[in-house]
Amino acid sequence: MKNVPDTKLGRMYREHIRNILDKNIDALLDQYTDDCLLISSFMKKPLYYKGKTQLREHMQGILGIDGLDTEIIFWGETENPQCLMITEQITMKTKEGEAKMRFADSWVLENGKIKIHFAGMVQYPDGTLS
Repeated sequence: MKNVPDTKLGRMYREHIRNILDKNIDALLDQYTDDCLLISSFMKKPLYYKGKTQLREHMQGILGIDGLDTEIIFWGETENPQCLMITEQITMKTKEGEAKMRFADSWVLENGKIKIHFAGMVQYPDGTLS
């Protein structure tokens, strides 16, 4: 992980990525509220995951990741309300090989847990832009 600040949300982000690398879905889900909402653009159309049961289904995709390297390109956070907005340059290894992408993630937190997560793909592995 590169360019992650040493702030409360920076430490939470580091834990988030560690949970992904460790394939620890339960610990990852513990970072979310019970009534969370994740909006994903990974499939080039919006997908909505409501609550931890649907989020768990979405998170099964991390089991196919063998390596993950993130570099923060943009980081913005606020304390009240507690929000995070980042763009990341990602390199990951999957069974299909190495993939390079750019993500845009935004979190809205409630009581220190992610309530809303916008998980946006900015550049797909094939090089196309969203």
